[in-house]
Amino acid sequence: MKTRIIASADPDRLETWARYSNGLCRDCQATCCTLPVEVRFDDLIRLELVDAFERDEPPKNVAKRLSKAGIVEHFNQKHGIFTLTRLANGDCLFLDRKTRLCTVYAKRPDTCRNHPHVGPRPGYCAYQQKQPAR
Repeated sequence: MKTRIIASADPDRLETWARYSNGLCRDCQATCCTLPVEVRFDDLIRLELVDAFERDEPPKNVAKRLSKAGIVEHFNQKHGIFTLTRLANGDCLFLDRKTRLCTVYAKRPDTCRNHPHVGPRPGYCAYQQKQPAR
């Protein structure tokens, strides 16, 4: 079996991204979890951040509440898209810092469920090999 060498990608430079293949995530540093995560109201309900009855509330009010709670950093009212807050190091707020695994995997947003088939470079991901434990 031929060993495949994949260079480390820069999330901000799409041309450095690796073509996605099954199993690539197993030893990745979860670089995709440093990209902005755009979610819709259904995602917020699945994540249990809002209740279904809040759908009747103006989305701007929901965005304001989630922003105060540190969950949403931006709301695009025209498209009804919320952008989840990232930590100071750029990680998604739902990414475990030690294991680099998603803490809400079963409830993750559609954006995450469909990556890398959709996103800035469909079919490619910002693969970076996990660093050895220290």
